[in-house]
Amino acid sequence: MNPISRGKFLKLGSLSLLGALVSDAVLANDHFLSAPETKKDALLMKKLLLHNDEMAEQFLQKEWVDSAVRLSSYRSLAGTIAIFVASVSHRESKFYKSETVAERLNQSADVLLKGQYSDGTVDAGGNRQSPPDTAFVLESICSAATVLKNNKNKDLDGVRSKLKKFIQNAGEAMITGGVHTPNHRWVVCAALAHINSLYPDVRYINRINQWLAEGIYLNEDGHYSERSGVYSAVIDKALITIARLLNKPELLDIVQKNLITYYYYTEPNGDLVTVDSKRQDQFMNLTVSKFYLQYRFMAIHTANPKFIDMVNLIEKSADFIHSVLSHALIDFMENPVLQQQIPVQANSENDFEQFFAVSNLARIRRGKISITLFGGNDKPVMIVSGRSSNPNFLMYRKGDAVLKYMRLSSSFFRMGYFSSDGIEKTGNKYILKETKEADYYQPLAPEFLKSDGDYQLSESQDGRFWNKMDFEHRVASNVKTQNTVIAVEENNGELSLDFKVDGPPNVEITIEMCFKEGTEIAGATLDEKGNYFLKSGFAKANMGNDSIALGPGLVEHQNLNNLDSEAYTYHQGTLHTNGVHVYITGFTPFHHKMKIS
Repeated sequence: MNPISRGKFLKLGSLSLLGALVSDAVLANDHFLSAPETKKDALLMKKLLLHNDEMAEQFLQKEWVDSAVRLSSYRSLAGTIAIFVASVSHRESKFYKSETVAERLNQSADVLLKGQYSDGTVDAGGNRQSPPDTAFVLESICSAATVLKNNKNKDLDGVRSKLKKFIQNAGEAMITGGVHTPNHRWVVCAALAHINSLYPDVRYINRINQWLAEGIYLNEDGHYSERSGVYSAVIDKALITIARLLNKPELLDIVQKNLITYYYYTEPNGDLVTVDSKRQDQFMNLTVSKFYLQYRFMAIHTANPKFIDMVNLIEKSADFIHSVLSHALIDFMENPVLQQQIPVQANSENDFEQFFAVSNLARIRRGKISITLFGGNDKPVMIVSGRSSNPNFLMYRKGDAVLKYMRLSSSFFRMGYFSSDGIEKTGNKYILKETKEADYYQPLAPEFLKSDGDYQLSESQDGRFWNKMDFEHRVASNVKTQNTVIAVEENNGELSLDFKVDGPPNVEITIEMCFKEGTEIAGATLDEKGNYFLKSGFAKANMGNDSIALGPGLVEHQNLNNLDSEAYTYHQGTLHTNGVHVYITGFTPFHHKMKIS
């Protein structure tokens, strides 16, 4: 292992960060200069050991997989190996020098080697002979091998030898193998850095430099290209590994900026804002616990109050045991820097307004109230990994009371939910706009006619459907346009919303609000399907001791069919989620004002 020196790390101030991020970077370096030497966090280490031993105990009690059995994925097995290695190598573990654990480790290593192909790769679900998934496996295996290097127990010689064989075989795949997604490049580089720290080879360094030469994309908002909480955590961890093992502290500039962004993306209870992700987590519930090791490493090195705050928040979170304590002992043993106590916590920042203009996302915090506005989907909206398509444009929390999302749908040619063309910010007002257009089509010109009627299968010019109509050579006519404008004004946590939808008359408009499961609604009418309609006046959404007020209401129709668009409903798909749903409805021309507080 080759940790970064204090002198090397002081180079972090070289990157110029925009807006609020500038002061954070400067503050981080100022704090680092004055940060005193810290002691080992003995209490945390005891917790890590306790829970690691509990996991090892559970694994020992399970029926073991025969080495002849081929697994569909090896990441879980790699994690198990890391847990066993941490326990058998830690002097205070009840499994220290355990012959039983050593035997299980040998069995596990056999299964791992059995699943490895001649090119050094392993499978991962549908990804066959996958270099990047092998890199994810190496993350745990290399940490285990690093810890075993300092363990002189002869009973573990066989395990050491088998892991070395697996790692070096996999190293060949890392040198030559390809990737799928942006984050894979840096995971592969981290794996190569790990391998090189164990078994140095200039070929590993050359491959790392080849990938790094492509450049690491980070926009002005502090986001990587996938704009994903899942993969930002992955990239940050990978870059920290490369930085500390290869003395590349400039990579930590990037990590620092991304971690500042996710500070603002974190709810008071540790939930992460994911609505703007371009990957699968845009429809998932995540917590910031995925960033624990990253925030801890950077808090120790920089003393940035935001990072310290995040470490303390995660350590108090409900999922800390499951997400961190149950498996992270190996990380602390492999990288002892993590064992240090973090500096004393500064006061939390409970009042801010942060607008991420590139992502078209705003985060507002007013004490216990937390607000998210989003209008940054990729256009045209497509349902595919790698593109942002979430229709949620507003999220609002007040303590335990949670409006999971607000959406607006229109029956205009069944084109589904409103998806804003960005956000325009004026003072404390945010403007979201969208124009939808649908066409009809004229007969083909004589030169394009076919006597058998067998025309090209093609997409309509408005992108709504495909048919054998040769749309490319048709003239669009009877064009219909619908314009939607939503203005949102915030004042000390209270939102004033102004909805305007213009275009063809008598089009059904539906405002959909989904509250957290278990929310009690007062002041709205419940129908036979469990949906609430706010016909007039105000309603309250109550959860525990907290409540969100909303209204006034309006109900001019109760048709909730086809809110998603035919892109979903054609194949029986839906974006409808679990939760308590409240609706406000009307017809175009639609103009409605309401408040949320």
